[in-house]
Amino acid sequence: MKFDTPATTNPIDQLKVVGRATDRIDGPLKTTGRAPYAAERHDVAPNQAYGHVVGSAIAKGRIEAIDVSAAKAAPGVVAVVTTLDASPLPNGPMNTANLFGGADIQHYHQAVALIVAETFEQARAAAALVRVKYSAAPGEFDLAEAAPGAPIVKGSEQRIGEFEGAFAAASVKLDETYTTADESHAMMEPFASIVSWQGEKLTIWTSNQMIAWAKRDISKALGLKPENVRVDSPYIGGGFGGKLFVRADMVLAALGARAARRPVKVVFSRALIANNTTHRPATIQRIRIGATPDGKISAIAHESTSGNLPKGKPETAVNQTKLLYAGANRLTAMRLAEIDLPEGNAMRAPGEAPGLLALEIAMDEMAEKLKMDPIEFRILNDTQEDPQKPGRKFSQRQLVECLRLGAERFGWSQRNPKPGSVRDGQWLVGIGMAAGFRNNQLTKSGARVRLDKRGIVTVETDMTDIGTGTYTIIAQTAAEMMGVGLDRVVVKLGDSDFPVSAGSGGQWGANNSTAGVYAACVKMREAVAQKLGFNSADATFSDGQVEAGNRSAGLADAARDGELLAEDAIEYGDLSKTYQQSTFAGHFAEVAVDRFTGESRVRRMLAVCAAGRILNPKSARSQVIGAMTMGVGAALTEELAVDTRRGFFVNHDLAGYEVPVHADIPHQEVIFLDETDPISSPMKARGVGELGICGVGAALANAIYNATGVRVRDYPITLDKLLEHMPAA
Repeated sequence: MKFDTPATTNPIDQLKVVGRATDRIDGPLKTTGRAPYAAERHDVAPNQAYGHVVGSAIAKGRIEAIDVSAAKAAPGVVAVVTTLDASPLPNGPMNTANLFGGADIQHYHQAVALIVAETFEQARAAAALVRVKYSAAPGEFDLAEAAPGAPIVKGSEQRIGEFEGAFAAASVKLDETYTTADESHAMMEPFASIVSWQGEKLTIWTSNQMIAWAKRDISKALGLKPENVRVDSPYIGGGFGGKLFVRADMVLAALGARAARRPVKVVFSRALIANNTTHRPATIQRIRIGATPDGKISAIAHESTSGNLPKGKPETAVNQTKLLYAGANRLTAMRLAEIDLPEGNAMRAPGEAPGLLALEIAMDEMAEKLKMDPIEFRILNDTQEDPQKPGRKFSQRQLVECLRLGAERFGWSQRNPKPGSVRDGQWLVGIGMAAGFRNNQLTKSGARVRLDKRGIVTVETDMTDIGTGTYTIIAQTAAEMMGVGLDRVVVKLGDSDFPVSAGSGGQWGANNSTAGVYAACVKMREAVAQKLGFNSADATFSDGQVEAGNRSAGLADAARDGELLAEDAIEYGDLSKTYQQSTFAGHFAEVAVDRFTGESRVRRMLAVCAAGRILNPKSARSQVIGAMTMGVGAALTEELAVDTRRGFFVNHDLAGYEVPVHADIPHQEVIFLDETDPISSPMKARGVGELGICGVGAALANAIYNATGVRVRDYPITLDKLLEHMPAA
């Protein structure tokens, strides 16, 4: 189905199932331990052996030799595979670091060997017997040291108007630098894969967000025909972008299984997750804003520096600044330093999440210089057109409504604008806000729909559910389109034998995957109508019945002589070029800071979101509060501490890497604006899963400033950064 004109009235608009707060259909499986996650799939292949990964003990250099003789002689060992056994395996287009093969070491904990044994304990014990002789080389592990010489990323510098002259002439100016930390995905479920060979055919049971990408990339790495590879990932215990791409667990399990001549399971330890896989790179961001005395932005520049391995990509922290506020004279640019730390890559809302941490502090600082209310300053500089392409409208843009409604609900009018002026016993109390922004990304997505003689509708797509509620919204879509209850819908996900979907990432999953199911259901409705002898244009589907004119028949009757099957995909035309498609939010927070210790405690949080039609308010709210929680971590606690001598992340477990826990998180309120976006898709939805993290950290930073009068521009805002500057008791 080609979607190239705005959506008109369609069956989804009935909202009998879609748009209703609905419990997850996979909830009972998860709460009873019956949802099969990758490492627990003991039944999919008999006689599974266990692989344990040996990671590099240096961050840069070469391997001179590997002695595995003691490991091979250890009890229970079945096979040993080392990186010296082969040349570097070819990477897919999304990977930077070498996953396995060759003597060169690019980063700490790069996989150098796999020990396969009868039990996990035997594999781990034997792995400790491997002896590796290294030739270490000096590396660059400090972004602050590398940043001054970092070149501008080719094509990243964008200029509109004449920024330098406009900034110099501006009546009110801001020029500040902000830093964000390296962050870990820290998902609950580790990277895990079970691999079985059947001759030259390979089956992989894994935890991966993008099934088609995984099939493509593992085929390339192992030199296999894609049709000989099957990837299966029906349940994923969190990914946050870390599982978008093939990682070493999949590659090593395949190599180990080939060597052992039996299925092999590989599960990463927490230390390997931090240093072997990927992370969100740290940034150094310079923001300059110039404005007229009445508060209109005349010049805005955002330049970001991040680090990565050679041939890596930058953290795109300037993304939102291109589109969020008006201003005739603009400059955005990214610089990339070569850093010998583990690979930097996508983590929830790459670009906007760290970028808004900086931009939305800068907007508050500018408002203070102008003696304006922070909300009114943002509203004054709102735009209904793409600032880079005047005349190009947003499909929907209700940022002002988000800010106004959020201010009303949160009690913004009661905020004391003078920092450090509100006290509650030993606590200094402040309120802060920030705008949220994330683009709505469109991508082709397919599905297959089956109808059997019982009237059961089965949906098959390689779409994944990473804890987001995908099973449920796909079931809601099929139920709405086919006129049946949720109990008559079966959803099958995450198998590469199914049609290729959008996959899970970039908050594109929900809108695109359900649009793909919509397209397949349109075809199924046509097939049903034809089978029943109805005109498909006149047919209505409701309560398990199909009606056209004066005639009526049961949906199941169409499949009386055999199962019906329909398959299609949503493909997008040029609407995304004609209109800018984005999502918006207003984030509000109240924070208390202990005036003696500098400890920060979040008391209240609110997000008001404009993201098109909300397909399932219950699971969407869950997504937003989860993202808000991650925003608390980015603002207050989360930082991968770098050993700049040895080149690795020191706090590589959940004891040292401090994610927010229940005691850190207060009541969180989420409000969705009632809107639809017919420009986006037939579902009239946009993404929302990453919008919830975009801007949260800055709202907290602004609240801390309002509470204490201490402006911290270096995330996370830990108590040591506050203590020296706290107001006198």
